[in-house]
Amino acid sequence: MAKKKHHQEYAIIGLGRFGTSLALKLEKLGHTVMAIDQDPILVQGIADRVTHAAALDATNEDALHVADVVSFDTVVVAIGADFEANLLTTASLKNLGVKKIVCKTQTNRQRDILLRIGADRVIQPEQNSAERLAEEMSTPAMLERITLGPGYSLAEVVLPKSLAHRSLAQCDLRQQYDVTVLLVKRGDELIMAPPADIIFQLDDTLVVLGSDANVTTFSKLV
Repeated sequence: MAKKKHHQEYAIIGLGRFGTSLALKLEKLGHTVMAIDQDPILVQGIADRVTHAAALDATNEDALHVADVVSFDTVVVAIGADFEANLLTTASLKNLGVKKIVCKTQTNRQRDILLRIGADRVIQPEQNSAERLAEEMSTPAMLERITLGPGYSLAEVVLPKSLAHRSLAQCDLRQQYDVTVLLVKRGDELIMAPPADIIFQLDDTLVVLGSDANVTTFSKLV
């Protein structure tokens, strides 16, 4: 069956609490989601709420190949308790040539091992909620986000191309998007509290402060 085309395509492997929450949030955000678990009951429970769902052993590289996981933009390995299965699945995804692999793990030691075998990013549940991870993955220009308190955050964002070669004053980000630019990263240079007449360059990265909603909106500019 052909996949519906949304903004991005994600495969979520492991349908525990974290994996299920992540799959449902990404689907709610309008993305194509394939939910995978070896437990048919877990798969059946989510099948009507995501684009696709499949019951298979993700440690089996042939099964992953048949499921065509390599066609997805990002594959998230949300297998928590069984680190061996997490490891084997990640290695198989790497062998298949998956574009981006995000793994969930429980310890820093496990994190180091997964990064060594090819994971692009490793998250730990106590540091990254499923909903926050979904928001971050849906906004590729947002490099990092730090929650400051209820409803507010600090984010490192790649400069939208539409703002290049314009001054901070011309862009008027406070008025247009209600975010404050605290810092501009330009190569190895850090420009703190940038002046109004600074001219943004194409490769700049901005550190901005604002409400969660406004920071997300700004991060999605092109």
